[in-house]
Amino acid sequence: MTTTTPTDRLAAARETLAAIGQEHVLTFFDQLDDAGKTQLLDQIEGIDWPEVAALIASHVKAKPQFEMPGEIEPAPWYPHTPTDDLRAKYIEAQRTGEKLIRAGKVCCFTVAGGQGTRLGWDGPKGTFPATPIRKLPLFACFAEYIHNIQNRFEVKVPWYIMTSPINDRQTRAFFEKHSYFGLKKENIMIFPQAMMPALDMTTGKVLLAAKDSIALSPNGHGGSLKALFTSGAIADMHRRGVTQISYTQVDNPIVRMVDPLFLGLHEIDNAGMSSKMLPKAYPKEKLGNFCKVHGKVTVIEYSNLPDELAEQRTDDGGLRFRAGSIALHAIKVSFVEKLNTRPSESGISGASFALPWNRAEKKVDHLDLTTGEVVAPDSPNAVKLETFVFDALPMSDVSIIYEADRVDEFAPIKNADAPEGEPENPDSPASSKRIQTERAARWLEKQRVKVPRRDDGTVDAVIELPQVTAIFPDDLEDEKLPSRIEPGSEVVI
Repeated sequence: MTTTTPTDRLAAARETLAAIGQEHVLTFFDQLDDAGKTQLLDQIEGIDWPEVAALIASHVKAKPQFEMPGEIEPAPWYPHTPTDDLRAKYIEAQRTGEKLIRAGKVCCFTVAGGQGTRLGWDGPKGTFPATPIRKLPLFACFAEYIHNIQNRFEVKVPWYIMTSPINDRQTRAFFEKHSYFGLKKENIMIFPQAMMPALDMTTGKVLLAAKDSIALSPNGHGGSLKALFTSGAIADMHRRGVTQISYTQVDNPIVRMVDPLFLGLHEIDNAGMSSKMLPKAYPKEKLGNFCKVHGKVTVIEYSNLPDELAEQRTDDGGLRFRAGSIALHAIKVSFVEKLNTRPSESGISGASFALPWNRAEKKVDHLDLTTGEVVAPDSPNAVKLETFVFDALPMSDVSIIYEADRVDEFAPIKNADAPEGEPENPDSPASSKRIQTERAARWLEKQRVKVPRRDDGTVDAVIELPQVTAIFPDDLEDEKLPSRIEPGSEVVI
């Protein structure tokens, strides 16, 4: 819907909504001031209503059930430490990845649409203070990594950041306030992802958050592959000569924003979209499972993998399905472009791009259409729909998986800290800071620095290792380091 006058916009909105039985969205329109009317019309015009109508039929009034594929086996992966037969390939991959970076062929892409609500943080999650001592925000952690790569390879690395309409303005203001963390503004592109309306679980009606606002939520990290194209980011990559995208999410302060070895393996094997994995700590750890289904790499959610498969063991006692997804990917620019431009059966370019939608039942505050008052439900009342980026993996002709080291590059912050005196919450600020300290300690110990440890093996100090200093263990070889860390101390190297 693209019209000019407010009257024309309203008429077009009424016609569109009436066609799919959602005209109630305009119930309070006549009570709004000009700003409210504009906001609501903007939201209406930003939604693909025919798609919403189809999803109401398929995912709200019907409840899709996961069907376990008939042919499923564990997906193969490249080990973190190469076996003898892989050493030569890893050396070649490291050189290939470094060559790609040095030639300006690699960009960073951060999916950062979330708020810090679960952490008790009032702001975009990327603004959350994440490091043990300096309290560096997540965005600043990533900027330090990019600075390191740029200095190391004497290249400018463009950084694309996907926000959501909920946090886009705050994110832009944060970068402005911090002068883009010393990076060039022209090398950072920030753009929002699309939103989907929350739908009443019983009736399929779109819920209103306020008289001038639809209850909206991001369309999932799978929407990032569409947003890259529609935002102009892919066109910008072409202009810069970028061919590979390093995809990361916003919650991990020690993520390898650019990993030469991983990118090199991805390039050598001519993969369209590849992934990093962690060996699962236990059978039902809440990580998606990398599987091979009909010859294609596929992620099956931990909740969908039957216990009998999750608990299967190999001859050496390890989990048979042990490769867990941590949402780290290498993606060819051409693969994203192909997803967005391939013709549909009708011949319409782009019309066939679609990742499968996933249904989530949630409690959503909403406006009572009779009273105009906000209702806060006690139980799930709405369906939210989202897509997952890993569902693009089976669409790639070749997809490789590389094993990451849990301590070296995975310290996510997803959940709030536990109350004082209770056991540590997983994936919390406390667990992340502990892992960051452990990583720093291991890297220092490799350089013969004496690090104090308690009887249980944990580090008896708080250590922070800035990523401008080191992003790989061997980076400390040429640094001037202390001979020892004092017990109970806080040290920034």
